[in-house]
Amino acid sequence: MLANTAGWRRRYHAAQGLRAKLGAVAILVDDPLWHWRGRRWCHLVSDSDLDELHSFAEDVGLPRRAFQGDHYDVAEESRPLVVQAGAEQVASRELLRRLRDAGLRLTPAQRRAGSGTAGPA
Repeated sequence: MLANTAGWRRRYHAAQGLRAKLGAVAILVDDPLWHWRGRRWCHLVSDSDLDELHSFAEDVGLPRRAFQGDHYDVAEESRPLVVQAGAEQVASRELLRRLRDAGLRLTPAQRRAGSGTAGPA
């Protein structure tokens, strides 16, 4: 996702500015526990609304194709960037609980119906 070093450096510095601009945000990221296509993946969610999530993802350079209906799939090597930008690190169960509490959690069937992209869920 953020393969070249110059691009990663540029995104890292932009993320520092985003964190300062946003202050405390309700964006959560869990640990990279899911294996797919030889990589480990984690999830990025909002515990308040999807517009905030899409804005955050765009600002840190995550492609929209990484959106899986209620979360973004984030490759392990991109996780430090989203944390630097202000995402709160939480356990997977906490991430899921807060996503459900916000009313944003989709069932697997809903996610498959709304997303034409296969990937780690």
